[in-house]
Order: sequence, then C-alpha cells, then structure tokens
Amino acid sequence: MKRLFSLMILLSLMLGYVNKINAQGEAAVPFLLLAPDSRHAGLGESGTGLADNSSAIFWNPAGIAFQTGSEVGITHANWLPQFNLDLSYDYVTYRQYIEAIDGSVTASLTYMNYGEFNRTGSDGPKVISTFRSFDIGATIGYATKLSEDWGVGMNFRFIYSNLSDQPTENEVGSGVASTVSFDAGVMWRPQNFLDGSFSVGANLSNVGPSISYIDQAQADPLPTNFRLGLAYRIFQDEYNSFTITADASKLLVNRKSSVIEGDTDTTDSPIISNDFMRSIEYSAGAEYWYGIPEDFMFAVRAGYFYEDPDFGARNFLTFGAGIKYDIYGFDFSYISTVGSNSENHPLDGTLRFSLVIGWDTVPETKPGLPRGI
Repeated sequence: MKRLFSLMILLSLMLGYVNKINAQGEAAVPFLLLAPDSRHAGLGESGTGLADNSSAIFWNPAGIAFQTGSEVGITHANWLPQFNLDLSYDYVTYRQYIEAIDGSVTASLTYMNYGEFNRTGSDGPKVISTFRSFDIGATIGYATKLSEDWGVGMNFRFIYSNLSDQPTENEVGSGVASTVSFDAGVMWRPQNFLDGSFSVGANLSNVGPSISYIDQAQADPLPTNFRLGLAYRIFQDEYNSFTITADASKLLVNRKSSVIEGDTDTTDSPIISNDFMRSIEYSAGAEYWYGIPEDFMFAVRAGYFYEDPDFGARNFLTFGAGIKYDIYGFDFSYISTVGSNSENHPLDGTLRFSLVIGWDTVPETKPGLPRGI
C-alpha cells in the first residue's frame, strides 16, 4: 500500500499541476535550473534517464532508488566567467540507503553567490554602502523502488533569496524573500529489456508558491520545470563501458520570445503551438569509462545542448573527464558555445569541478557504469 500510495501521488502531481502552472509569468530564482554537477554537465547537461549518483537529487530523485550505500558530492564553479565578476556556484549532496525504510534519504545544499554590490542614492553615483547578494536552496528527499523496474523519488526544498540586505531611500521591500518547493520523479529501468542497460526517467521540479520580494501582487513564479530523459549503455565488458544520454526539458512558465511586432500568423496547431515546441530544450551526451571498477578508472565525456534562438539561444558543446580511485571520484566539465552568438558569450569557458565520495555501495551495472561508486 505504501508504494501504491506513493505512485498515485506522484502521477497526480505530474499530470494535474501542469495547466495551472502554465499560465504564470517569467520565473524567479533561476539558479534552481543550473546543472549542478560536473559529470552530467559534461554530458550536454543531460541526466534525467541516467541519474546514478547523488546529483540525481537534481536530475531525477527517482534515480536514487536504484542506488545503495552512501555518497557525498561537492561541486564548485566560477559562474559566467566572461563577465569577470565575483559569481560562483556551489552544490553539496548526500544520500544514504536505509534498509529499515526500504529506501534512501537525501539532502542537498545549493549556494549561488552573486558577489558584492555598491548601494548608491538618487543624488548621484556616490557609494552609500556595499552589500552581498546570494540565493540558497536547501533540499531533503526520499526515494524507493516500487518494483525491480520502477523507482520514485520526492524532494522538499526551502528557498532563501537575498538580493539586497535593506531598501534604499524610498524603495519598498527588503530585497529578501523565501518560499518552499518540491520535486517528484519516476524512473523505469527494466531488468529484462536490453539486458538491463536502458532506462527512462521523468522529473517535475520546483513546484511551489510564488516568491515575493515586495508584496504578493508583485510575486514571481518559481521556475517549475519538466524533464524527460533516457540513457542506454551501448556496451560494457570487464574494463570498458560506453553510455549515451538524451534529455528534453520544458520550463512550465510563459517565456518571452522575440515575436515580430504585427505578426498575426495563427496557423499553429490549437493543441500544441509552435512556440510550445520551440521552447523545449534538448540535450544529449556520451560517456566512456575504462578501468577496473574496484580499483582505478577514468572517463571521457562529450555532449551538446540546444535552445531555440527566441527562447534563450543557449547553444553549446560540453566536454568532461573523470577519474575514480577506490571510493573517491573527481570530475570536471567545460562549456564551449557555438553559433553566431558564441563570441564573448557569458557561458563560454565555464568550468565545473566535482568531488564524489561513495562507500558501502554495491557496484551497479546499469546503465552508465561500471562506476563503482
């Protein structure tokens, strides 16, 4: 009954909340959408169908259901390096399998540092004081298997946004706000299909009340997002493993597109509009591991991320590598933007570094391993 009840809640949340969310405006706290870890960032920022380490808390909490033992993950990145600003991103995760509750508990902390700013008044550029801006997301979760093939996971998150420490002159509001949100994910990893090397996952994230810095009349919606992804281990032997991943992601708030003024074309389908399809983000990646799972291994990764030019125009290649020794793993990733807007693009050259420590795990062979942690 426990598992049936969990599944019914999960499906209700995924199917019943979409229409309500879709009418909202542009989203606040966009740091909740940033790909947090180096491994999946190197796979074109895809991971909903893979989700086989503790960063599954972000990509798909249901992936935690197929993991055993314990793991800690730490990621750091200097954000938007082209701006040469004091922006940084940090992400810490923890997961623990507990046999008594037939599942895993998880926790994560996301910290986005926007740096130091000068406060000036209306009478000129004279600096009155300085302040620091940051966002924090603290998450706890639970994941369990419904059967050998199905896993579900849920997260609850507290969000704290500190854009300004106090109002300036006659400004209204403090520049500080908080709210809560939750995520729900499901994963199908069939043991008797393609030798257990294939998995599909879906994740609905950042569902919750709007966040307000001034008053509720000016509140902004959270960046509610739906992800659908798959992963397939093409081959694996004693020393080698090669896996491909692919994701499609849709922000479930209205996004502004650069529609030409006066364009009254109404030929789009009444069921699925052209703008709806164009607002979907696509990503894919490939990962190759070589080594002995119980000893030393190394990996190389590559991926591609595409977003329509009128809906963000992020278009980049990703590259990554990783090593694993005993219980320790180290990964890094790099973004190289492509296209007509690639020169001096703020994402170009973004590096992420991650440390993963896993223990008491049973080395899994599905679908992106042998990773051993």
